[in-house]
Amino acid sequence: MTTDPQAQNQDQDQSTGPGLPRLLALIRPDLRWIGTAGLLVVLASAFGLAQPLLAGTVIDRVRTGSALTGPVAVLIALFVAQAAVDTAGRYLLERAGENVVLRLRRQLVGHLLRLRIAVLERHRVGDLISRASNDTAALRDAVNRSLVEIAVGVLTVIGATVLMLRIDPVLFLTVLGVFAAAGLGVMAVLDRIRVAGEQAQTAVGTFAADLERGLTAVRTIRVGGAEESETENIVASAREARRAGLRSARFGAATVPVTQLAAGGSFLLVLVLGGSRVASGSLQLGDLVALLLYATYLVMPLGNLLEGLTTLKRAMGALRRIDECLGWDAEPMQTPGPAAGVRQAFPGAPVLAFRDVSFSYGERPALRGVGFELAPGTRTALVGSSGAGKSTVLSLICRLHEPGHGSLHYLGHPADDLTLRQSRDLIALVEQEPAVLHGTLRDNLLLSGEASPEALDRALRQVNLHRLVERLPQGLDTPVGEHGALLSGGERQRLAIARALLSRPALLLLDEPTASLDSENETAVMAGLRHLPEQTAVLVVAHRLSTVRDADRILVLDEGRIAASGDHEELVRTSPRYRLLLGDQINQADQADQAEQLDAGPSHPHTRPSRPHTGPSRPPGAHP
Repeated sequence: MTTDPQAQNQDQDQSTGPGLPRLLALIRPDLRWIGTAGLLVVLASAFGLAQPLLAGTVIDRVRTGSALTGPVAVLIALFVAQAAVDTAGRYLLERAGENVVLRLRRQLVGHLLRLRIAVLERHRVGDLISRASNDTAALRDAVNRSLVEIAVGVLTVIGATVLMLRIDPVLFLTVLGVFAAAGLGVMAVLDRIRVAGEQAQTAVGTFAADLERGLTAVRTIRVGGAEESETENIVASAREARRAGLRSARFGAATVPVTQLAAGGSFLLVLVLGGSRVASGSLQLGDLVALLLYATYLVMPLGNLLEGLTTLKRAMGALRRIDECLGWDAEPMQTPGPAAGVRQAFPGAPVLAFRDVSFSYGERPALRGVGFELAPGTRTALVGSSGAGKSTVLSLICRLHEPGHGSLHYLGHPADDLTLRQSRDLIALVEQEPAVLHGTLRDNLLLSGEASPEALDRALRQVNLHRLVERLPQGLDTPVGEHGALLSGGERQRLAIARALLSRPALLLLDEPTASLDSENETAVMAGLRHLPEQTAVLVVAHRLSTVRDADRILVLDEGRIAASGDHEELVRTSPRYRLLLGDQINQADQADQAEQLDAGPSHPHTRPSRPHTGPSRPPGAHP
């Protein structure tokens, strides 16, 4: 279980974080709705404030035998009007709160999807999801209740204060003293409520991250018999979330009895002192009833005011976590650039060129002085042991990282002259673990844009997936499950390749594209890749000899450097590193070739058929 180090420092960091101006900036687009809602709620409170005066009038009229019809009718009308107006105001507040959450989630999701890869790798997915779901929901509560409850509570208290002063200043000062003492006690814990609320949100994020980890590896956990141990790990996070929640609840709960004690104490004081004054004839009975009602009415707005302050403090903790996320380094927002212009390459320019590229992960070098070119219409294989730098090469091509030294050129254009969007519009990537999203086959195929039915059928046939689609009752509208769980590993791989082919890229990147395929589907997929547009270059990372031997050129990467370059036969003769990487496969292939030659007889010498392609057999200007 990973603990967010920031959670450990929150107790010392109580004074920092976003303030009320930041929250007001978030709600500015909905100020019209919030203002209207506030007016309605204030109007409802005014209707409530008028009711004790009318109640006192009714009592005095009962005592004197006067007519009651008018005051009672007005009192009933005030009750109904208060309920109706308050309902309308509360709905508008809910609407505004949902709008704020939607805007914030849109901003947050857009930022998360553009975070630098190095930043993403430092954070847990479940915690990021919690920030976008739980933390934003806490802000909705602040908009729905806190801001207006605070404003309405203040106005109601002011209104009740004025009316109580008008009736009896002495009794009002008594009530004020009691509530002032209670208010001082509550204010003392508000900062602790914010910190405890932030710790609770962080603990919930850690729990979500641990649960996401377990669900992602559920098959491995079950087969390994690790259900109990993993459950304990996740439950340990849940226990920490409970402890953090209890800390927040403890501080929040302290405000309730303080308010109740203040309300009860003020009521008793008004009752005792007011009753004495009624007995002495210095106060009318109706005025005493009105004062008692106002003392009671103060309980709800003051309670709402304190609850609003508590919720607001918790929301400030959630907003701090959101703003922290929004402050992480992300790629700039970009609209699609003029990709068509970029594809107009300089005459004779390669699709991709590495020029003396070096890259390090912190202090650990990954690539050292790498240089190569990919010509249009050629297929290049990149081989190397684990950790040699193959994945780093792909990440640099996709501009998920930028080189520390050297440069990349796309169709003759320096990478620095292109936006990220323009560079990536030239590329299609098939990852080693293919990304299959929840949805249908069609959703996944059309992830990057629309395509005609003919183009879809062509891509499916190129990867030998058309037969599966024809057998499915729903065809392309068949759900694939979470992460493609309803498909086999080979089907997921072929789906990802078909999606890449649909974009008709200038450069197709394949990371172990046949790792999950049987020999029949591997043959079909590799045959389909021979029918790419004639200007498309292919770079394939692979360990299978059957995948790399027909490449126009093979780059052997060793400890971040290009150790050798050539076709298969040349490297078998000249590169010990290449023979070591594919040793057993080369021996088995040689034995198979010898057996085939013996079967064919001396009059039919065996010749391995070459792969037809439209580009040159060796890219121009290639250099190791």
